[in-house]
Amino acid sequence: MSIAEEPKTKLRTVNGAEILVESLIKHGVKFVFAYPGGASMPLHQALRKYRDEIRTILPRHEQGGAFAAQGVARTTGIPGICMSTSGPGATNLVTSIADAKLDSVPLIAITGQVNQAVIGTDAFQETPMVEICRGITKHSYMVTDLKDVARIVKEAFHIATTGRPGPVLIDFPKDVQLDKMVGEPDLDPPMNLPGYRPTPPDIAPERVKQILAAVKRSKKPVLYVGGGCNHPDTAKELLKFAEATKIPVAMTVMGLGAFPGEHEQSLHMLGMHGTVYSNYAVNEADLLLAFGVRFDDRVTGKLEEFAKHGKIIHVDIDPSEIHKNKEAHIPIYGDVLQVLTAINKAMTKDDAPSIEEWTAQVQDWKKQYPLKYSVKGEGIVQQWAVEEIYRQTKDRETFISVGVGQHQMWTAQFYKFNKPRRWLSSSGLGTMGFGLPSAMGVQAAHPNALSIDIDGDGSFQMNIQELATLKCENLPVKMVILNNQHLGMVVQWEDRFMAGKRAHTYLGPIDHPEWLGEGSGAHYEETYPDFVTIAKGYGIEAMRVTTREEFTKAVEKMINHDGPFLLDALCPYQEQVLPMIPSGATVREIITD
Repeated sequence: MSIAEEPKTKLRTVNGAEILVESLIKHGVKFVFAYPGGASMPLHQALRKYRDEIRTILPRHEQGGAFAAQGVARTTGIPGICMSTSGPGATNLVTSIADAKLDSVPLIAITGQVNQAVIGTDAFQETPMVEICRGITKHSYMVTDLKDVARIVKEAFHIATTGRPGPVLIDFPKDVQLDKMVGEPDLDPPMNLPGYRPTPPDIAPERVKQILAAVKRSKKPVLYVGGGCNHPDTAKELLKFAEATKIPVAMTVMGLGAFPGEHEQSLHMLGMHGTVYSNYAVNEADLLLAFGVRFDDRVTGKLEEFAKHGKIIHVDIDPSEIHKNKEAHIPIYGDVLQVLTAINKAMTKDDAPSIEEWTAQVQDWKKQYPLKYSVKGEGIVQQWAVEEIYRQTKDRETFISVGVGQHQMWTAQFYKFNKPRRWLSSSGLGTMGFGLPSAMGVQAAHPNALSIDIDGDGSFQMNIQELATLKCENLPVKMVILNNQHLGMVVQWEDRFMAGKRAHTYLGPIDHPEWLGEGSGAHYEETYPDFVTIAKGYGIEAMRVTTREEFTKAVEKMINHDGPFLLDALCPYQEQVLPMIPSGATVREIITD
């Protein structure tokens, strides 16, 4: 057979949307939370084409899909992927993108965009997403050439996961999605990121010696750890260091689980609603080892008074956080894991501090000022409810998601997280509606685990439409609504600082009297909405309880139910999250009663 007679291999034709989806698959993506629209239809056709390799989960609102993507990212460290159409679909992702930025969550948001020819003409469903998201992403792209698609996806994954993790936006005009090429696309092209240097230098041996010397000299040291330590490998090194030195460990909201909550050295959460003993310990510390934290105002209160008696060692992978809020005596720009590993490797028994009196003092504070609440009659008190959920789930692989408000803080206080990445909370942005969709993402990523959303009735309604996703996608998320018919945290501030004047914080109808329960058997004449009826309308099993006996049995039933389950627990609205340090105040003004 002559060369002219040899059969020619047929080259395939691939469009921009297909290149993007193939690139996602190459980077190990298993789930995409995507809601279709006119400007993203080619992307959805590509997702359909590759449905055996990547699962597309259809949320019922773009924000729900983006928070579900965070559920994947927060529990695995792998970037969560969400996708929307242009215009309103794209802007519906903005809140979750901002949320991911503040909580350092690797997220890749892909938005359809109108054809390039009409960009800037106020075309139908056009919004300038790159400009909108510039201040809430690590980086934003608009794809303008088919040849750039694979490179941009590769760079997006690199940026989202290296250094301080965070969100990246890819805005994808429809004409580029439809543009075609013949042949095999290069899915591993060279990156072009001049100036992006996310990897900090290795910690110098001299700096390790400096840290160990400060630790050895200290008499009242405290470890103050945050989200930067909430990684399985980092948590192991942290535990090793803490046990070798006997230093007490206080955690931020983002740091819960980085150190075992049941460990005798745990001071649990510090800050505005942290434990008395954690705040006392930090206030009296002569050495504060701040690892992977940003000295947030909810932790520090009045900044100039925070930890003013001691030396501060601040380790962070983001150099912009060093000295930003609080001056560090020993500033270290570095990866907390590398720093802790280097310290543990270099440390000897002689480097451990002599802090027996200090640890005794801390244990005395823990006995003197425990987290507490009172129970009256048969009613369900929220703190008790969280403890009961903990009792029944602590020996299982359990992930807890929350909305924002009192229930969030009670869960942080009374559910003891003993492993990293088991606790999902919108901490920096404080986004109501986070709980249900993030639990949905967790369940997709961890199908054999128990994913529970502990929520408030106000927060739950923000993304209640995702009940449909749970049912249709067979995601057996368990939901517990601590229902007090009020925006509880705002009510608490009204009662403490505004003479109890209610300003639109009661969630019932305006012509219906507020419930006046006293915590001794929570009952309403009517409740709005009827969450049980709504859940059953979505095809989800649900029940309402009003007593502790009913709650205990219902939690067991919920856990063992094969499928999603909603438990509506009626609770008093008069309960307050305590302790509490008022905004801008100091530990000296802590409220305990």
